[in-house]
Amino acid sequence: MPALKIPTPLRTYTNGLAEVLVQGVTVGDAMQSLVAQFPTMRQYLYNGEGQLRPFVNLFVGENNIKDLQGLETPLSDGDKLLLIPSIAGGCDA
Repeated sequence: MPALKIPTPLRTYTNGLAEVLVQGVTVGDAMQSLVAQFPTMRQYLYNGEGQLRPFVNLFVGENNIKDLQGLETPLSDGDKLLLIPSIAGGCDA
């Protein structure tokens, strides 16, 4: 099973888990497995049309899925999937 690493700000929605085992042969399947296990995460990862929010970045190993096949990127047993939400902010000078 692939493992999905959960960033600290989202661990509240995974009962504190830093890593979740997910099922699926693609990144999209894995993400659906994640929200099936933790339904409250859906609103933070997907928009109203069911599309992954633009600030959600997913990596298979060191490769951003946006540079691969997107949600259709294939996964193998033992793959590490990393979820990294973009963080914006700062101060105006």
